[in-house]
Amino acid sequence: MSHNLEPIHFSDSIQPHGILLVLSDPELTLLFMSANIQDYLGIAPHSLLGQSLNTLLDDQLVEAIRQSLGEIDSVTPIKLQECISVGEHSFDSLVHRTEGAIILELEPTSPQTELGFFSVRASVKRAMTKLRHVSRGSEFLQLVTQEVRKITGFDRVMVYQFDQHGAGTVMAEAKQDDLPTYLRLHYPATDIPEQVRALYARGLLRFIPDLTAQSIELVPASFGVKQPLDLSFAVLRGVDPCCVEYHQNMGVAAILVIALINNQKLWGLIACHHQTPKFVPYEIREACELLGQFVSSELANKVNHEELDYIVKLRSLQSEFVESISKVDNLKQALVNPAPRLLDLVSAQGAAVCLEDEITLVGITPTTQEIRALTQWVDKQLGDALFHTDSLPKLYPEALMFKDVASGLLLLQISKVRRYYILWFRPEFLQTVNWAGDPNASITVEADGSITLSPRQSFEKWQETVRLTSLPWKACELENALDLRSAIVGIVLNKADELARINQELERSNQELDSFAYAASHDLKEPLRGIHNYSMLLLRGYESVLDDVGKNRLQTLIRLTRRMESLIDVLLKFSRLGQAELHLVPTDINQLAHQVLEDLRVSHQNVQPDIRIPRPLPTVHCDPILINEVFMNLLSNAFKYNDKAEQWIEIGYLDASEQLSKGLSQPDAYSPVPFVFYVQDNGIGIRARHLETIFRLFKRLHEQRLYGGGTGAGLTIAKKIIERHGGRIWVESTVGVGSRFYFTF
Repeated sequence: MSHNLEPIHFSDSIQPHGILLVLSDPELTLLFMSANIQDYLGIAPHSLLGQSLNTLLDDQLVEAIRQSLGEIDSVTPIKLQECISVGEHSFDSLVHRTEGAIILELEPTSPQTELGFFSVRASVKRAMTKLRHVSRGSEFLQLVTQEVRKITGFDRVMVYQFDQHGAGTVMAEAKQDDLPTYLRLHYPATDIPEQVRALYARGLLRFIPDLTAQSIELVPASFGVKQPLDLSFAVLRGVDPCCVEYHQNMGVAAILVIALINNQKLWGLIACHHQTPKFVPYEIREACELLGQFVSSELANKVNHEELDYIVKLRSLQSEFVESISKVDNLKQALVNPAPRLLDLVSAQGAAVCLEDEITLVGITPTTQEIRALTQWVDKQLGDALFHTDSLPKLYPEALMFKDVASGLLLLQISKVRRYYILWFRPEFLQTVNWAGDPNASITVEADGSITLSPRQSFEKWQETVRLTSLPWKACELENALDLRSAIVGIVLNKADELARINQELERSNQELDSFAYAASHDLKEPLRGIHNYSMLLLRGYESVLDDVGKNRLQTLIRLTRRMESLIDVLLKFSRLGQAELHLVPTDINQLAHQVLEDLRVSHQNVQPDIRIPRPLPTVHCDPILINEVFMNLLSNAFKYNDKAEQWIEIGYLDASEQLSKGLSQPDAYSPVPFVFYVQDNGIGIRARHLETIFRLFKRLHEQRLYGGGTGAGLTIAKKIIERHGGRIWVESTVGVGSRFYFTF
């Protein structure tokens, strides 16, 4: 537990309970050795440096090391054999690689260790069996501390878990009765700095039998290897002075620490403390390391049992939610109805669905205006699709105003192209944290502003009330949010593909229908003309033979064929509209409208309404022949469907600014277009229920004999032409007052 900011795994000293040799790779020449080789073997270091390893060990053992070089790596020290003899002494031997060298460690062999009636191996096997049968996480961790204490004999054994910020909590403890408890106490991240956690994350075991022991220097040869050495994996690696001071302040003289790895990340530690120096034989340490690996493998099943239940619940909710939103067309409504589903996905108390500038609130949330400002702030922070914090007011001071509802924020960006977000909120959650001593006591701010870390003097329980924070967002909740984003994107893409396919199919069907209508109409004209001609011949040739009833029937047949021919002509014209190419040219609508009015005055000499054009009409890009047809149909209807004594027609347009100022509502329109044209009259008007019907083919609202007849196709053709120009047409009307037809290009 070091506070030194220098790389602690580089060292030029070791602990005194063994010998360390550094050998060249692959020659096995002695480059470094610990100075205590004199104490153990009575050999002066300088007499061995630069010599072959054969001068120290017998040839058979050196050959064994040489042959094992292919298996030796820089991760796990390998034990060569049960024990090796050097002179009259017996050692446990460990060997591993470091950069450019081989490291060989020798520890004096201890007498055979017995734990009651059971050997070390049997004790570990028994512990594993007991641990397998425990299902609850808290009981599992407590049993781990008890079994490790039985095997090692340490005064205190703790299971220590790291949080996402590197701070730790004692989750379980087995101790000597007269010692104070550390259970549930919190330790700041500075107690076990990041570089130390990085070493433990490699799955290492750390053993220091005597924190007060004098360190042993490494004696280097005058050539061949850089100093200091990387001793990350050396069991005998020296101890940082801050680590010594820290543990002495706790009243600890010996430690054994076993790393716990879960999902390839450092989950926590099994920390063993003893009040006096305590040597633990290699055999027991090896057994503890094995037990630590077993505990690591069981963590997901035991400690995370409740978490797994919660994950299963979230996944089930997610599955149902995604299935429901995939079946509807309105994404926003699917997300917010019914309201609890969106909140339950991440266990939030409030949410906001932001689709561009439209914000929909669910549950307990800040105001719409506060959320709008918040999303603008988060926009600048987003580096990914997800942003989350459990202390929003500390990052965004404006959140102090709504800390009661949103001290925690989880924001999901659905689209990078459009401003589509889902925000979830959690309220402030006041909590009391019990620290092992004041966590700030280890931080000293110097006069020059620099910060120095030093071991705390006290580990007495120190309470802190944590404010402006919510319950933290769990990893599974964040994953659920990201999965929801993927699901929504997938659904939208599927909808887009389906819509594109439907549009393609509709386009093909429309083309086929137009072709069929054209062919059918064209083919119908010939037999219809024959019926008409034969009827005329019968009427002329047999006039003297036929009575009045027969003559009337033939005249009715002739009238019906003329009516049928006009309907077929209209159908031909309508079907051609779907096939003909548009010839778009700049067209003066002012000139076009005046020409149509002139033609209508000639054909409707008995009706001469007052024509109003408030201002000159603009020039637009269109097909003049087809747009002429639109004006002809609209103005012709304005001439016909009017029973007032004083009739008038107005032709005009609204530009984009006028559309906004009048609050004009265009069906399915999201923004103003350059021009909206209109044709207005003071005619008979149209009932509200018929405002859509009038655009259907052959749909007349009046009897054939009224208002000058007609086929009922004029407005249908006008609508088709406008749609071919990418525009829309609609009508506003009041019965007895008049109508105003709007259209855009």
